[in-house]
Amino acid sequence: MHPLHDYISKQLAERLKARKVVVWYDVRREFAAFIAELRGGARTNDEAVPVAVGSMGARLIEYDGSMFELRAVVEPFVCSDAPAECTIIYLPGCERDRHGSVLMELEKAGDCYEPQLKRLARNVLRQRYTDGVIDEMLAPERVSYEDLARASSDTSSTEPPSVLKSIFHNTSGSDGIIASWLASDERDAEIDDKEATRELVKLVRSKLGLELPDDAALPKLRSITLRYVLASEFRIDLRSDPPSVLDAIPAPKAKDEETAVRELAHQLRTRFSDAYPAMADRVEAELGLRDVAVTAGSLGSIDTFRFEERVLLAHCGDLVAAKKFDAALDIISGREHSFWLDRDVGRKAQWEACRRMAELGSLGVAVRAAVGKAGGDANAWIDAYAAKEGWFRLDQAQRRLEAWVANLDDEPEERPLGVVRGVYEDACRAMADGFTKALVAAKWTVSASLHQTRIYSEVVSEQPKPVAYFFVDAMRFEMGVELSERLPKLVEVSVRPAICALPSITPIGMAALQPGASSSFSVIEQAGTLGVRIDDAFLPDLAARKKFAASRVPRLADVALDELLSLQPSKLAKKIEGAQVIIVRSQEIDHAGERGFTFQARQVMDTVIDNLARAVRKLAAAGVEHCVLTADHGHLFFPSDRDESMRIDAPGGDEIDLHRRCWIGRGGATPPGCVRVTASALGYESDLDFIFPCGSGVFKAGGDLAFHHGGPSLQEMVIPVVTIRMKAREAERSTAGPVTATGLPDAVTNRIFSVTIQLDGKNLSLFSNELVVRPLLVSAGKQVGGVGMAVDGDFDRATGCVTLQAGKPVTVAFLLSDESSPSLRVVVQDPTTDAELYRSPTDIPVRLGV
Repeated sequence: MHPLHDYISKQLAERLKARKVVVWYDVRREFAAFIAELRGGARTNDEAVPVAVGSMGARLIEYDGSMFELRAVVEPFVCSDAPAECTIIYLPGCERDRHGSVLMELEKAGDCYEPQLKRLARNVLRQRYTDGVIDEMLAPERVSYEDLARASSDTSSTEPPSVLKSIFHNTSGSDGIIASWLASDERDAEIDDKEATRELVKLVRSKLGLELPDDAALPKLRSITLRYVLASEFRIDLRSDPPSVLDAIPAPKAKDEETAVRELAHQLRTRFSDAYPAMADRVEAELGLRDVAVTAGSLGSIDTFRFEERVLLAHCGDLVAAKKFDAALDIISGREHSFWLDRDVGRKAQWEACRRMAELGSLGVAVRAAVGKAGGDANAWIDAYAAKEGWFRLDQAQRRLEAWVANLDDEPEERPLGVVRGVYEDACRAMADGFTKALVAAKWTVSASLHQTRIYSEVVSEQPKPVAYFFVDAMRFEMGVELSERLPKLVEVSVRPAICALPSITPIGMAALQPGASSSFSVIEQAGTLGVRIDDAFLPDLAARKKFAASRVPRLADVALDELLSLQPSKLAKKIEGAQVIIVRSQEIDHAGERGFTFQARQVMDTVIDNLARAVRKLAAAGVEHCVLTADHGHLFFPSDRDESMRIDAPGGDEIDLHRRCWIGRGGATPPGCVRVTASALGYESDLDFIFPCGSGVFKAGGDLAFHHGGPSLQEMVIPVVTIRMKAREAERSTAGPVTATGLPDAVTNRIFSVTIQLDGKNLSLFSNELVVRPLLVSAGKQVGGVGMAVDGDFDRATGCVTLQAGKPVTVAFLLSDESSPSLRVVVQDPTTDAELYRSPTDIPVRLGV
């Protein structure tokens, strides 16, 4: 037989296999020759004829003028509930009666077949010819089954096989041939030599509906076709009338031509992604689209040209500036995997900044509305702030935005950024004012919440020993929540809020965390110095607190976070050997904020969370299973210092200490917008007065800081108590993991840079086809950066983890948070075990500004 017969037999066999009976209507008698081939000769009687359909046996029964006679012949083969034999009922020259057919029962129980010869033949002919040639073969009205059978045969075709298919032998389908030709001119010489230009022109006409000049050279034909494809896709995708610059470009006339244009443009972006930007930029320039006023609302869902991405980002910025945050988020989420953004980390970073602005703005509006409805119960305010979906998420969104913006080489547009910062400050001001009033009404008592002075006695002392007790200076509640999310999934972890002692400054808060603070704690002045008295001990500074803790806790070890991260495992084990309580001190957050370098402080704050998580894991490797992390106070942190008009004059009087958010002393005047409270009202045995701004204002205390603490806002007073149990284990390190990395920079010259990582197929006996990993930047044992975005892979922004699929490369954008690092390494960890799946072979120098 021949390919056309085999193809039709296969279609028929699949229907017989599924339904046993096929009722075949052939109105035009197009398939009479096929039936003759199936029958094996001329028809000799009216009986059922056994035939072979592919590898199946069947009975062929043919109509010969009488439907009732036909039914009578068929009946013996179909009368049982489950016919044993397959039956083909062929009705040449008959049109199906859909309402009163004599064969209605057979049509319903079996399969009614009404094929078109040319459509079936096209599928077969595509094995040898391109669509342009096939169109010419099928064009004659009276083309017969025999004609098409000969054309499909390898030996007897009247048309020569496709020259284009032989030239593009490693490309499948007509779309693939056109796409390959448009993407590269490397086969032009062969097309010319083999005189295949005419066939190419036919193919373009057949698939796209584009009439090309017969006498043009291939480069010109390519330019015309490419302009037509990209301009047509752009025009089809528009939601408004196309700009006049497209008037000279013909448009597809039929739906199938529009579909072909879309598919071809998609192939160019996916199969030829490296070449596509130059092609699209050239057409964009030729059409002058960069200078055309196309509104963002007119643009569709496909970014054919580069200018569309920029128009849309500017529009999103305008939406944010207009406080239409949800509308901006809808556009941003729809463009998350745009072709242009996936290829340009810098542009993707700008969109990420806009997303974070919109998220902060949306949360700010929601929190501000909720604050306006809050009552006067101070405990309810704390609950609303610290609940699972509480107001603390606003501070988290603000920190994430400010950390991101601080790492961008080009800061986002000033107007939308200023608007969301204003929304955040307005919400903070309302929160601070409302919570302060609630505290005053409650006489500064919030008995329903864990107080900072009870953390040691009620939490730390109850932990199995040894236990690590982290003092993290200025860690806000939201940072504690994020820390818990960055720990391995198998870790037992809980986060609860506690209320810090007022004033919320380091000497007071750190003393409140000491053993014995629950039974005896007063803020006092001694010899002109502010401090805390626990029992008979006066604790004004770190040295006094260290000495006091050592006297109260037998077998105590004390180590700074930086030292812990830098120590080799053996030296760490020796340092904490025999200790029942290990105090770990972190001053990075407060130190960065208090220095007044707002820009660097925003960068550092994200890194501290990761390094605390690393410290917990390192202690677990050293045998310390239990940890409690908490803070002396939180903080308010705005992108710039308070304007001079917002600063409050100091109260005067006998001033003992002055901070941006609190005045401590005796006497003086209470400035407008401030509240005074006596030490005795706070439960302290002293005659001191404390004055706090009610909202988010600051005193004129010198310096130029955007970082504030000391007052009674939720951000300053609500601190996290993070309780962790991580099973002790050996530190895991793998020198040859299943992950590979490419595109490592010779030097880090930008804070944001990309690396491509991939789950290798050769180690999949040990790993599944999917793996969740945590890529990091590490220097001298400390984490100095992490992933901010990922292309072609799922990215969890809360944990910094990326999901890899076997054999599929994922480009991750790293964010360098610590500029002081002279060099770094790229490390990929298993977040469950901390095993290193990859480590870059050499140190990568950091040369920002080069």
